[in-house]
Amino acid sequence: MKRQEEPPKGSPAWMATFSDLMNLLLCFFVLLFSMSTMQESKLNELVASMNNSFSIFDAGATAIGEGILISNGVSQLNELDKYINSTGKAAESSQESPDLNQYETAQEVIEAMDQEKLQDNEELAEKVEEAVEEGNVAEQIEVSFTSSYVQLTIKGGLLFDSGSAELRPEAKRVMDKAALILSRYAKGTIEIEGHTDNLPMSSEKYADNEELSSARALAVFYYLKDNTDLDVAKLRHAGMGDRVPVADNGTPEGRSRNRRVEIRIYNPSFE
Repeated sequence: MKRQEEPPKGSPAWMATFSDLMNLLLCFFVLLFSMSTMQESKLNELVASMNNSFSIFDAGATAIGEGILISNGVSQLNELDKYINSTGKAAESSQESPDLNQYETAQEVIEAMDQEKLQDNEELAEKVEEAVEEGNVAEQIEVSFTSSYVQLTIKGGLLFDSGSAELRPEAKRVMDKAALILSRYAKGTIEIEGHTDNLPMSSEKYADNEELSSARALAVFYYLKDNTDLDVAKLRHAGMGDRVPVADNGTPEGRSRNRRVEIRIYNPSFE
């Protein structure tokens, strides 16, 4: 009988190659998992090390992007090439737009954008205030601003008689000045709000302060619509009643301040 040949010792060549491949895949997914749970500082150190070793990130990039790779796991791997290509253009575009990569959290980005809005509105408020002073209506129109808008506040007692929503004849001079300012500087949305004090009122025409404040805001809206070239589609009006006081309604002075019309100019760049 012919002697049976003994099989070669050790694993077949294909099995060794297959085992190496499986080990590499296992290490790769373990690395992805560890990156998804490690601290941000550790992640930045790892990416910086990869950058120095392999030069895979250009333009000084030190992160793999906000959630592009690690937030949704392997399904986001196709975004890696897009991110790598975009980082190389960061230096070219840095002079055209703010570099948001310098901020570590979304909250810091929001705060930076709010600061930019605040600076822009401060510049606009300075121009509006100069126009108010040039028009000799600084005592009638108060200018203020936030990161969202520049505001013109006009005393309600100057514009309307008590319980009325018809503009007084002497108020039209102030309204003409306000209309000129809006035509010159308001390029975005304009919001008109009517406000009252908290004293109860009732008349044949208006049931309460809510209706009165709405009618007063509407009266200002119609005046601007008929006497300016402002885009009517960008004009909004609302009555706030006594819900948003700016002073104590317990004193006559406070109630006088609360009876007002506010005209807000929104920056079109941030709408």
